[in-house]
Amino acid sequence: MVEEKKKKVSMVIFSGDMDKLMAAFIIATGAAASNMEVIMFFTFWGLRALKKKVSTGKSLFGRMLGLMYGGDINRATPSKMSFGGIGRWMFKKMMKAKNVSSLPELRQMALDLGVKMYGCQMSMEVMEIPRETLIDQVTDSVGVGFFIEQAQESNFTMFI
Repeated sequence: MVEEKKKKVSMVIFSGDMDKLMAAFIIATGAAASNMEVIMFFTFWGLRALKKKVSTGKSLFGRMLGLMYGGDINRATPSKMSFGGIGRWMFKKMMKAKNVSSLPELRQMALDLGVKMYGCQMSMEVMEIPRETLIDQVTDSVGVGFFIEQAQESNFTMFI
């Protein structure tokens, strides 16, 4: 008997905004729960979703970038109505009241469902984010060529 190949989705996660990361992880967990293979490629600001809560950057510009945009998934703010951090607090309260999983919980759920998460090697180099500052469950840091191969094999590709 021939085993049917799993359907596959490939996602580029470019944004580190709370609402966009929520959408990405909800789609990823939904697809994985539907028995699809899911590849998530985190680049530039999206790398926040994979970062540990540690400082990054060695050069002056790298340290400045790490300070200005620093933080892990818990520091993600809404793309609209951030209000200097009050928006993040408000949305977290509203989500908890409606029993919506937090970003760290959604990320863990995706990992538990077998979603493969990759960091963009070029973005990590430019932004001075070493591999050891990413969560341990990151599959690897890879180049865009790897993502393109995955996307070519996918049933659909998303850019968030």
